[in-house]
Amino acid sequence: MNERFEIPARLRNTSMALMLIGIITLIAGAVVLLGSSDVFEKSRFWTSLVQDSVYFVMITTASVFIQAASSLAQGAWIVAYRRVPEAIGANVWVFGLIAAIVLLAVAFTYNVTTGDTVHNPIYTWMHPDEVEQKKNAFLNPGMFVGFTIVTLGLWAFFGRKFRSLSLAQETAPKNDTKIYWTMVKFSGIFLFIYALTQMSTTPWLWLMSIQAHWFSTMFSWYTFASAFVAGMGLILLWVVYLKNQGNLEIVNKEHVHDLGKFMFAFSIFWTYVWFDQYMLIWYGNEPEETIFFKLRQQGPYSLIFYADIIINFIMPILILMTAPSKRNYFTVTFMALVIIFGHWLDFYQMVMPNPLKDHWHIGWYEMGIFAGFVGVLIFSVSRTLAKSSLVPVNNVLLKEAVIHRS
Repeated sequence: MNERFEIPARLRNTSMALMLIGIITLIAGAVVLLGSSDVFEKSRFWTSLVQDSVYFVMITTASVFIQAASSLAQGAWIVAYRRVPEAIGANVWVFGLIAAIVLLAVAFTYNVTTGDTVHNPIYTWMHPDEVEQKKNAFLNPGMFVGFTIVTLGLWAFFGRKFRSLSLAQETAPKNDTKIYWTMVKFSGIFLFIYALTQMSTTPWLWLMSIQAHWFSTMFSWYTFASAFVAGMGLILLWVVYLKNQGNLEIVNKEHVHDLGKFMFAFSIFWTYVWFDQYMLIWYGNEPEETIFFKLRQQGPYSLIFYADIIINFIMPILILMTAPSKRNYFTVTFMALVIIFGHWLDFYQMVMPNPLKDHWHIGWYEMGIFAGFVGVLIFSVSRTLAKSSLVPVNNVLLKEAVIHRS
């Protein structure tokens, strides 16, 4: 078996070109947008950075989550390509560092003076008005800094820990299960932490608080579903790419079928949470709740609102419903790209409407920043994949992974 991955020159050059595009875009944005006298142009500079940094740190952390969940379930199916989510998860620290810098910069340095009033156009609760005073016990600078640093630090730690445990298993005595059960223990701890962060408090601070008057108890589950399905699409792209390079010979259509089922199932789950949140707010018809959807569905973001449903629900359910489609490499690769971009749009409509109002754009700056993050992702993950064997040869579940049937 071809167990080693050598980074092709084309992949390396592509990643560096995308990172260069991102750097040039960031510099140009600082000159053009931050140098503008228009408040909305300045907000555009920061909101795109918030959107991409949060999106990429969440979809890479999804790889840590699937490792933990499969370990607790003692699932053998993932072992065949476990090195892929390990490599993605091991680089959560890269996107966590970027996210920490961006979020703290936006929260503490971006303020606008209007007359005698100083306010933060993105995190308005930094200078709370009378309505937001009720939420000050949670929405305050101390909580924001604390949860941001602790959350990103823990996600990064577990991403690297899972990778190190997996590599340590290779040099352990054959049939030694000590490291295996250590992984199970750490997986349980991580899932508890993940429940308290991604599935609870952190999306409230990073995303929901951008529209601080609005709230939804389902919002964290909504962001989890969006990030997780995109994260599974990311794993699938790397698996198919490595297969095309002649690696991962033990991976077959049964394993690809499983990844396709995850993309299909969690697209439905995302839609379920989306509809429940929408339906309950529509039925309640409370002004503080409906303002969120009124701005998106009936305002200038209506095109993105409906595109969100088409891309993230209608396309997956129609294209990925049958078993043969989930076993077709071209189909699942195409849908993985669609889903990743579709949920990038989903995060766009979470972040942009309140700070930018009707001054929204998806132009050179937004796409350039997105390209830069993609370049960082390709560069960092490919380097990690190349550092070790792609087959966890001493894993106690490897035989079950090889003979797996979906």
